[in-house]
Amino acid sequence: MLLTQEHEALRRTVRQFIDKEINPNVDEWEEAGHFPIHDIFRKAGDLGLLGISKPEAYGGMGLDYSFSVVAAEEFGTINCGGIPMAIGVQTDMCTPALARFGSDSLREEFLRPAISGEMVGCIGVSEVGGGSDVASIKTNARKDGDDYVINGSKMWITNSPSADFICLLANTSEGKPHSNKSLIMVPMNTPGITLSTHLDKLGMRSSETAQVFFDDVRVPQRNLLGQEGAGFMMQMVQFQEERLFGAANILKGLESCVNNTIEYCRERQTFGQPLINNQVIHFRLAELQTEIECLRALVYNATEQYVAGKDVTKLASMAKLKAGRLGREVTDACLQYWGGMGYMWDNPVARAYRDVRLVSIGGGADEIMLGIICKLMGTLPGKSKG
Repeated sequence: MLLTQEHEALRRTVRQFIDKEINPNVDEWEEAGHFPIHDIFRKAGDLGLLGISKPEAYGGMGLDYSFSVVAAEEFGTINCGGIPMAIGVQTDMCTPALARFGSDSLREEFLRPAISGEMVGCIGVSEVGGGSDVASIKTNARKDGDDYVINGSKMWITNSPSADFICLLANTSEGKPHSNKSLIMVPMNTPGITLSTHLDKLGMRSSETAQVFFDDVRVPQRNLLGQEGAGFMMQMVQFQEERLFGAANILKGLESCVNNTIEYCRERQTFGQPLINNQVIHFRLAELQTEIECLRALVYNATEQYVAGKDVTKLASMAKLKAGRLGREVTDACLQYWGGMGYMWDNPVARAYRDVRLVSIGGGADEIMLGIICKLMGTLPGKSKG
């Protein structure tokens, strides 16, 4: 992927925004368990950072997706995982299908304010009994006059406590599980929507997450994205951007873990010499940095092909798989070299260790990624690439 001066200018804008508005406050927000999402999103929206590859007609920059990946990578310099995840939900999880398949009126109602940061969005796919197994979701939307009446619940919904809308995947017929689902835009202030208390998570502490319940929630059928029954397909398309964002977003956070560990190991003296002098340590850190660069090359390759209009389901799934596994490997290895200091809750590597664990679960678990890759390789029993 060829990076231009325009890419680097965007990268600087993102970094300046993070250094001024986010990183000075991260420790406080992590302790509080939330951050001022509407305020931060409005400021990000004013800079155009929530609509980089969205249509200019609705306030976006209209740039190709390589610019979104550069921004996602730079958002990885935020000193926690929860805030960039909240941003990624807004830009790459709950709005891609809206931008691509939504009617003009829906894009005016939901996409424009999402791009400007006036509205916060969330994505409603996972359920208690259907996380990575999207086909098994139970939430349903039945027709009644000109409306859908929605019943069910969604679990682990990032941004939901502060969200203004949810892009909801629900069953709209009794048909086959891959053709009976639809995406519906639902305002979160609609009567019948209630939320659980905030979920107490291992990591991503500054990101608000809750369970969302739908009890006879009534929305107009015009809130349907695209055609009824095409929701599963549209969500699979939406997943491509989610997984590319997630893989790109982890890169600089992992580099930060390596660099912080190098500095600590230079300062920490053991047996009369700095820790970094141990060959096992500086060789291992070199190996980890090499792996990070390999992941970056994979992400950039997938992005380049995505921009060219190719189906990157396999590459995006590989990038997501590698990001989750490498994240665990890097943070675990680095934490070890911090010794007892690494086991302290407020250590930056310890925070990364907790936050990064989600990457192998959310947006499709590692095992789901492996299944997708195997299917596209033609290695499943009885399957062939042809």
